[in-house]
Amino acid sequence: MKKSNKIIYLTYQSFPAKTANSLQTISNIKYLVRNNTYVSLYFPLREQHSKVDLNTLKNFYQFDENFDVNGIKHFYPHGRIKIFKKSFYHISHYLWSKNTIKKFFKNNTTDTFFTRSDWITYFLAKQNSNVVFEVHQTSKIRSFVLKKISKSSNVKIIFLNEKLKSDYKDLLKIENIVLHNGVDASLFKKITKKDPKKIIFLGRLSRFNESRGIENIIEFFKDKDLKENYTLEIFGDSYEEVKNLKLLIMEKKLDNVIKVNNWLNQKEAIEHIEKAFFGLLINNPKNKHSYFYTSPLKYFEYLYANLKIIAVDFPSHRNLPLNKYITFFKINNLESFKKALNDSKMNQQPTYKELSSVTLEHRAKAILEFIF
Repeated sequence: MKKSNKIIYLTYQSFPAKTANSLQTISNIKYLVRNNTYVSLYFPLREQHSKVDLNTLKNFYQFDENFDVNGIKHFYPHGRIKIFKKSFYHISHYLWSKNTIKKFFKNNTTDTFFTRSDWITYFLAKQNSNVVFEVHQTSKIRSFVLKKISKSSNVKIIFLNEKLKSDYKDLLKIENIVLHNGVDASLFKKITKKDPKKIIFLGRLSRFNESRGIENIIEFFKDKDLKENYTLEIFGDSYEEVKNLKLLIMEKKLDNVIKVNNWLNQKEAIEHIEKAFFGLLINNPKNKHSYFYTSPLKYFEYLYANLKIIAVDFPSHRNLPLNKYITFFKINNLESFKKALNDSKMNQQPTYKELSSVTLEHRAKAILEFIF
């Protein structure tokens, strides 16, 4: 591949940020650059901690690749006003996208744009720009936008999983593919010595102000058999959530078998993952995205580290690639959880070829082949 591919990655996300979404964006850019692509990242300076300095991003996300970083001023309420957050997010997103494209990219039909934003996609498509829209979940706005651009020959769509594609199949007449998230294989040391008792869970402890259900797993550990044969290590995000969870564990007198730690950067997190034996996937069934569509980064990290993966039995988890290596349990069911732990020990490990198919290297190549 000649070093002639160019992508303008235009997003409404903020950087740096501890979110899986921001990490996913940076990780994908990292591997696009590794595959001989010029990438220019544009994003709004909508948070006090938003930084446009490449070295700041390198230190935070721990990468060495070089690409253009451009921060665009954000004069809208989202990120500054703490009331009516949802409404102000949608208003700000719409106005920032419209005005940014008008000011910086008006009638640009030469470059290729990449985005996860509905409104960026909409306004670029309207002016016949070449845009790749990565779709991670459903929403009313997304359905509206996809309907409006459904016959646009200048738009391509990447769906995160087959369920998303299926939900929009009657809407779209344009080119699209399915690509799950992937794992950054370069961060792994392939540690073989594992703690045979350790279950690990990483990630935010809540989503959209609803618990992911980690409290129910903690409750399970009051069971004598679990306490004697397993330990649980949790890495959260919010300081307040971690503090409250520690208090809950102490209250239940489980601090000798359950440890809760603050947020880690990706490299540190993977060091802990590689030493564990079991990887846990849980979520809240009340959230449509979590129940049907999520493709969690930690799943691919668990998989690449050869963990025995146990997951609450949701359609989203059933639709993950290489799901034959997942052992499922019924939500809020202690006996099902214990059986999943025991049954997972019999699972075979993925082959090298299978693991290669879920790397970000593989994903980047598939994206470039699809676009160019």
